[in-house]
Amino acid sequence: MNDTQDNRGLTTLISDLAQQTTTLLQTEARLLRTELSEKMSEAATAAVGVLAGAICLLAALMILLQALVIALANAGLGAGWSSLLVGIVVAVIGAILLRTGSSGLQPSQLTPDRTQDQVRRDAGLVKEQLK
Repeated sequence: MNDTQDNRGLTTLISDLAQQTTTLLQTEARLLRTELSEKMSEAATAAVGVLAGAICLLAALMILLQALVIALANAGLGAGWSSLLVGIVVAVIGAILLRTGSSGLQPSQLTPDRTQDQVRRDAGLVKEQLK
């Protein structure tokens, strides 16, 4: 340290600490807003996946019902079983989309982890500076 830093008064140090704390809090607030925005974007993407999965499952249900009707009407292995096969494939795709999308909507996926870690580190730094 040099002499100018040693000669600073207590009021100057407190003023600097208040200014730096304010700047730190503003930076943390910006980080929090940015991270929450990212999490909301991820949630929106996951919601689109859930919606796509639901639409596929609805289409699969209609195809499977159509296949059942045709299969029962024909009582042979013609067009009905083909529709049944298509319905099963669409149902599997819909289930995969639904599972993938819903996993992105877990509350643990939406927490601002980086901001929490940074706030903890900053709080520790402030405590050290106050000693």
